[in-house]
Amino acid sequence: METPCQKIVWDLVPAIRASLAIELVKKGQLQTIVAKLLGIALSAASQYISGKRGYRIEFQGETKELIEKLAQDLIDNMVSDDV
Repeated sequence: METPCQKIVWDLVPAIRASLAIELVKKGQLQTIVAKLLGIALSAASQYISGKRGYRIEFQGETKELIEKLAQDLIDNMVSDDV
């Protein structure tokens, strides 16, 4: 049985990355830029975009809108990794 933390790490985080990567490509970003913006390997970005990773969850509504906004903020350099 999966714990909630395992479910998040194995399903939710990859789904968010995949949605974000796809949105960045829709907004005209190259896979190399997507990888750099997300801090992942080019091969991982390619797998997210092609649906080989992160395909288990599809976002709708407000969550989808927030991912679209985050993609634009990443492009506009409006996101910082300061916590």
